[in-house]
Amino acid sequence: MATIPETTSKGKTVSDAWDFNGRPAVRSETGGWTSAAMILGVELCERLTTLGIAVNLVTYLTGTMHLGSAVSANAVTNFLGTSFLLCLLGGFVADSFLGRYLTIAVFTTVQAIGVSILTISTVAPGLRPPTCTNGDCVPANGTQLGVLYLGLYVTALGTGGVKSSVSGFGSDQFDETDESERRRMLRFFSWFFFCISFGSLLAVTVLVYIQDNLGRVWGYGICAVAILAGLAVFLSGTTRYRIKKLAGSPLTQVASVVVAAWRNRGLQMPSDASTLYDVDAGEKGRSKTKLPHTKEFRFLDRAAIIDGSTDCSPPSQTKWRLTTLTDVEEVKQVIRMLPIWATTIMFWTVYAQMTTFSVSQAAVMDRRIAGSTFRIPAGSLTAFLVASILLAVPVYDRLILPIARRLTSNPHGLAPLQRIFLGLVLSILTMTVSAVIELKRLRAAKRGITPSVFLLVPQFLLVGAGEAFIYIGQLDFFLKECPKGMKTMSTGLFLSTLSLGFFLSSALVTVVHMATAKSAKGAWLADDLNKGRLYDFYWLLALLSAANLVAFLVAAKGYVYKEERMAAEEDGGVHGAEMVEEACFQA
Repeated sequence: MATIPETTSKGKTVSDAWDFNGRPAVRSETGGWTSAAMILGVELCERLTTLGIAVNLVTYLTGTMHLGSAVSANAVTNFLGTSFLLCLLGGFVADSFLGRYLTIAVFTTVQAIGVSILTISTVAPGLRPPTCTNGDCVPANGTQLGVLYLGLYVTALGTGGVKSSVSGFGSDQFDETDESERRRMLRFFSWFFFCISFGSLLAVTVLVYIQDNLGRVWGYGICAVAILAGLAVFLSGTTRYRIKKLAGSPLTQVASVVVAAWRNRGLQMPSDASTLYDVDAGEKGRSKTKLPHTKEFRFLDRAAIIDGSTDCSPPSQTKWRLTTLTDVEEVKQVIRMLPIWATTIMFWTVYAQMTTFSVSQAAVMDRRIAGSTFRIPAGSLTAFLVASILLAVPVYDRLILPIARRLTSNPHGLAPLQRIFLGLVLSILTMTVSAVIELKRLRAAKRGITPSVFLLVPQFLLVGAGEAFIYIGQLDFFLKECPKGMKTMSTGLFLSTLSLGFFLSSALVTVVHMATAKSAKGAWLADDLNKGRLYDFYWLLALLSAANLVAFLVAAKGYVYKEERMAAEEDGGVHGAEMVEEACFQA
């Protein structure tokens, strides 16, 4: 095989990227906006499909499949939670086996299969229960629910794989070492957020309207066609993509450090941390930045203890017996982030109510516009949430940011934890307002009045503004604070909070429904909302959110940003490779 001259690669090819044929990627022929636009097309179709299914699913489960409100709400949150949780699996597969390009191609195909199964389940008569007769409704049987859930969770598997890789693969199309391409990469993330928002807006307006007025088969069929079209556009750019080599999963690194520390638990901890095993940056192909030793979580330091009874040369020691101090410190950094990570989960539990019970509320309210015959689909109320997100970004940029700069002397305005704080505060306000609105709706219903659906708008606007703050704050926090050697971990940590938030919602709904179903005062989450006490559930979420906010403040107060900690710890000394070699020789 002919080798490529050194002069050819310099300036004309990208140093760490290859084309689809395994050759160094030529800068002028690969990557850039042409490639990025094709990747953005996949994300737009994915968002349209996933949200188009989820946002209106609760009305299909209650109205067509004749399931209870609590069961239907849990089905929606479990579907969304699984979609985000499977991003961890997708990221592992991409980092360790397939790479981001093949991961997107394979899992987009899987998503298309899932949506196709879902479409079939809505059109085949035998896969739906009969319509209600004189108020007598027969719930869907096991086979009917089995096919429906098969379509949902195959779709969730595809969604997880696509989400895990699409943003990273898009950023791979720009060379961070080139100033002009780095600026274009920053613009890519702006357009990435725009595509997510635009896809969401189409899903909660056009797609939901089609589902309610033309039929689910048309709505889900459009989703299947859209995801296949996105796949076709993505594959058409194959020859232009820049592809990075497999870097290995950060989950494997975390596991290897923990296992090595446990296996070395019997070894004596050295008094001098400079004797712990480490290597110089760049040594043997190593691209990580060397990190100074920290005194927290000392047990993990055992993973870098050199066992004097064996050969000290790294080739003789597997990563499951001996890891570098830098790998250990990267795992420590992830552990430091976990309290912040845990206290952001509750926001997404609040957010989950906007796609479940808030949609159920909208379904029993007057959805006409100004007395006309046109009725807004219940699921389309989520459009106010999306609009609030889109409005909150420029409001922050034009109003809040300049004020924050003057008050904090920080050129970046609010720090990531401050943004997260605002998002959590807004989640408390959301549930408080939701409880008050539900009480007002119930009082009107008891008087025989059906209030306007626009009464629900404030709770959608509040949670949308909260999402804008906490989404950007979380993304900024995880991207900046995650070690450079564990970049994909940042996306996984962020998306896992969404997943766990939806699952926590399902757990709370189940517990509350079981605890109040036989209550003398009536079930909180009754199938007929007019006979339930949904407002008490909202009050419960408000109280839990307030307690969570206190926990967040405690965690945030004790957290030191990575840059500040690194600056302070680097004064404590640097571990040289020569000292490690000497320690190994003496052992």
